Amino acid sequence: MALLMDHQFAPLPESKEVVTKTFLESVSHIPPFFDCLGSKVFAPVKSDISGNITKIRAIYESDPEKYRTLQDILVAEKDIYGAQWPKAGATLALMWLKRGLRFIQLLLQSLADGERDENHPNLIRFNITKAYEQALKRYHGWIVQKVFQAALLAAPYRSDFLKAISKGQEMTEEDCLAQVRQFLVNYTTTIDAIFEMFFSMNAELDYTV
Repeated sequence: MALLMDHQFAPLPESKEVVTKTFLESVSHIPPFFDCLGSKVFAPVKSDISGNITKIRAIYESDPEKYRTLQDILVAEKDIYGAQWPKAGATLALMWLKRGLRFIQLLLQSLADGERDENHPNLIRFNITKAYEQALKRYHGWIVQKVFQAALLAAPYRSDFLKAISKGQEMTEEDCLAQVRQFLVNYTTTIDAIFEMFFSMNAELDYTV
């Protein structure tokens, strides 16, 4: 499963600090994941994730020592932006990025857990819908939700999706899913740490787009 396994996320220390440079190196390989969903309708999500990564990288590269961890970015920008924070800067970019990353995590976890539509076992619409409803739907207005529903109609077959994330390598479905589970260990820990960071700093916003 070269698409994901070649770029695994690093384990976190006990402090749950997320080192910005390491995070950016790992997350930069995530956008191609959306190509595996086989629909250009997912292109805006891919573009949004790529754009937020670019914004965070720009802030980090402006002062790598000051912004060594993602926590450092939030703390510094809280002082910089004052009343505008957290709806500003790299904080806002990370807020939306973590939601997109959570969508991927929940989709992969649902597949790894063997969840499927019993009437259509080789379709992943069920898994995509579950991930979307838990990770993104509450932040999307009616129009964006309709766009997502259209994307579902073009969702790939389960077998084709697993082959795509395996980059066409010959392996059994169970071997592929075993690698998905391995990838999810550090990936999930990282996403959870970012969410916890936002909640602890009261930086989470609930508006829709």
